[in-house]
Amino acid sequence: MKAHKSDNRSHQAHQRAEHEFLDTSREWRRIFSECWGTFLLVVVAAGAHVVAAQSNGKVTLGMIVIAPGLMVMAIIYFMGTVSGAHLNPAVTLAFALRRNFPWRRVPGYVIAQLAGGIAAALFLRLMFGKVGNIGATIPGEGVSTMQAFFMEVLLTAGLINTILGTASGARNIGTNGALAIGGYIALAGLWAEPISGASMNPARSLAPDLLRGDLATTWIYIVGPAVGALIGVIFEWILKGPPTAMGTITAQGTLNNHEEDGTRSRPA
Repeated sequence: MKAHKSDNRSHQAHQRAEHEFLDTSREWRRIFSECWGTFLLVVVAAGAHVVAAQSNGKVTLGMIVIAPGLMVMAIIYFMGTVSGAHLNPAVTLAFALRRNFPWRRVPGYVIAQLAGGIAAALFLRLMFGKVGNIGATIPGEGVSTMQAFFMEVLLTAGLINTILGTASGARNIGTNGALAIGGYIALAGLWAEPISGASMNPARSLAPDLLRGDLATTWIYIVGPAVGALIGVIFEWILKGPPTAMGTITAQGTLNNHEEDGTRSRPA
C-alpha cells in the first residue's frame, strides 16, 4: 500500500512538472537561468587560468580544478529548480537522448549556454586581455589531439553517468547530487587537466577560442563531449533501464519544493 501511494505521488508530481514545463510564460526564466549559470561557470573555470597567469601562479593547479566544481555545486543549489542547471550542451543532449528532456527545448538551452559562455569569455578579455589564452582548454604539452579527444570522451561519459544517476531517484537528490556532480568535476580536473584541460563542456571551451581567434583544437571539445554524452546515456540504460519520472522532473527543473510529494528534485 505504501509503495502504491508513493508511486501515485511520484506520478502526480511528474504530471505537475510536465504542466509547469509546458507553461511558456516560465520559459524566459529557464533561458536566463541557463545563460547566467553558464556565465558563472565559465568565468570561474576559464578565469582561474587567467588569474593564475596574471598573478604569476598564486592560483595553483589544485585551485584551478576545484573552483569549477564548487561553482557548479553552488549553481545547482541556487537555481537548479528553475531550469535543471544543465550549464552544458552535452548535459542537455544527454537528457534529451535519455528521454528526460524534450528535443524542442534543446536549441533554446544550447543557445543560452553558448551566450553565457561567450559573455564570460568577453568579460575576461575586457578585464585582462589575452592573458592565459583567456582560459582556453587545449591539449597539454606533448599530448596529441587524439589523446586529448579520447580523454574528453572518457571524462564526459563519467560526468553524464554521475548526473543521470543522481537524477534518477529521490534517494540521490539534493545535497548528495550537488556534492557528487561538483566532486566529479573537481576530481576529473585533478588528474586529467594536464592532458586535455578537463573541459567536458563545449560552451566552456568554444567561448575562449572564439575570443582569442584560434579554433584549431575546438573540435576536440565539441565532438569529444558529444560522444561522451552518448556513451554515458547508453551506460545509464544498462545500469538503470528506462528513464524515470524523477529524472524527467530533475532535467526540466520544474519541481519546486513539493515536500508533500516526498519527491523533492535534485537539479541536474
